[in-house]
Amino acid sequence: MMEFRRSEDRGHANHGWLDSFHSFSFADYHDPAHMGFGALRVINEDRVKPGMGFGTHGHRDMEIVSYVLAGALEHKDSMGNGSVIRPGNVQRMSAGTGVRHSEFNPSSADPAHFLQIWILPGVTGIAPGYEEKTFSEADKRGRLALIASPDGREGSVTIHQDALLFAGLFDGDEAASLALAPGRRAYIHVARGEVTVNGQPLAAGDAVKLTHEPAVRLEGGREAEVLVFDLA
Repeated sequence: MMEFRRSEDRGHANHGWLDSFHSFSFADYHDPAHMGFGALRVINEDRVKPGMGFGTHGHRDMEIVSYVLAGALEHKDSMGNGSVIRPGNVQRMSAGTGVRHSEFNPSSADPAHFLQIWILPGVTGIAPGYEEKTFSEADKRGRLALIASPDGREGSVTIHQDALLFAGLFDGDEAASLALAPGRRAYIHVARGEVTVNGQPLAAGDAVKLTHEPAVRLEGGREAEVLVFDLA
């Protein structure tokens, strides 16, 4: 079964310095029909103006993955980590018993465009943790690269949940498939461009939920960047 979540149906909040689209209920956007999908709780597509950002704030018991599409995002946290992540970088922060952090666009000229993803952890009360890995365009070109997993395999960041996150770039004849084990389901989010998922066309900001499907099939891309979640 395929259930579509079109870009224009997402929640939207424009705060001036921040323009944000919410795939699932978040902050002042509440939709009982879109509270998450399995352990996947949040996908926010954020655009932050130059020199602006999120001041220091706290999180608990959440796996937070940041995926930059354009520009840069400067991160500082109460664990002592500080870095600037750019396209190709994947950042994972396990909030656990509690962490405080800030995120700013360090550029004076260019906006930052990124996805913030929240995944509910399989265990609560763990020590906070931080990790960052880089995946090149070649790593993702015409294939689904594993970027987050429970065991950090294939160079992915480690999340504390039975979930796999893949990223891929598709254009022209490039195609890829991902088999789904019995009892698994998938959430596919198109970050940009256009692509066909199991025979159905999706555009930037669109998503589709797959349940009782044997596989995810991606083809017919037009400068597409796609995230695929394999979920229990």
